[in-house]
Amino acid sequence: MSETLDRVARIQDAWRRERPDVDVAPQGIIGRLHRLAAHLDDELDTVYGRHGLGFGEFDVLATLRRAGAPYERAPGEIAQHTMVTTGAVTKRLDRLVAAGLVERRPAEGDGRRRVVALTREGLRVIDAAFTEHMTNERRLVDQLAPADQAALERILRRWLAAYE
Repeated sequence: MSETLDRVARIQDAWRRERPDVDVAPQGIIGRLHRLAAHLDDELDTVYGRHGLGFGEFDVLATLRRAGAPYERAPGEIAQHTMVTTGAVTKRLDRLVAAGLVERRPAEGDGRRRVVALTREGLRVIDAAFTEHMTNERRLVDQLAPADQAALERILRRWLAAYE
């Protein structure tokens, strides 16, 4: 693996030649993060697909699973825990209901309130998908030495905190 002649470095070299007045050093980080994210998305999507899911469906099922038994949340809570709009959650829920992985029902004790809950099949699917997902993530991060993993996590946590 060449660290000096990758695609981002070639792009930076071209910009340095064409625009020596502009600092293109940040492109080395941002460009590589973008490229790496695309590769990682492909690797993650492969696992989701093996379980008949896309990222959005996996995200909703995982949100319900993390809620603990009885594995249910109100639709608005799902939106808060997945960081997507309620409209996007509705589309995901429609697909999951059609697949028999979740059900919409009245909340216990308050028939006016609606919740979304995992079905038995939904619980089976998310448990299998999550187990494989974490094995896959371990495989991906293990491309880095343990010390690099720890350093990268610290750096990304600090950087992300600036936005969140």
